Amino acid sequence: MELIQQVDIPAAVPLVWLALNDPEVLKQSLTGCESFTENASGSYEIVLLAKVGPVKARFAGEVTLSDIVEEQSYTLSGGGKGGVAGHAKGSASVSLIALENGHTTMRYSVQASVGGKIAQLGSRLVDGAARKMANEFFTKFIRVLCEDDSIEVTLETITG
Repeated sequence: MELIQQVDIPAAVPLVWLALNDPEVLKQSLTGCESFTENASGSYEIVLLAKVGPVKARFAGEVTLSDIVEEQSYTLSGGGKGGVAGHAKGSASVSLIALENGHTTMRYSVQASVGGKIAQLGSRLVDGAARKMANEFFTKFIRVLCEDDSIEVTLETITG
């Protein structure tokens, strides 16, 4: 699965960057996230309860940041296992672009693969679930960052 999207965030790049690197903000932004903690190696251990179609599972995994360009971009990669439900792995390239109005455009490209029962659901259902999770994440992320639960968020899919 590949997903390329961007979203306008009503905050300046430095604030968005700090929030993208704050485990507590990320935990609040991920639906079903039970824990998001930094480990000794500088990567993050995550436990997430996720539902894809009829399959619901608790995934435990690790996320690592690399290719970090302060206040501009990074790549995150990782994977998780959900027991009999299957496993997932992938990476995302994230970049921030400052806008003249003080907002930030965040553009990201995600490549992911799944295995096990989740993969048996078919790519259409898995892709739909991934898009829903991205929309929920960015809606919560922007609302937490801006401390405003009324902000409406629109993700723009980029085709290329």
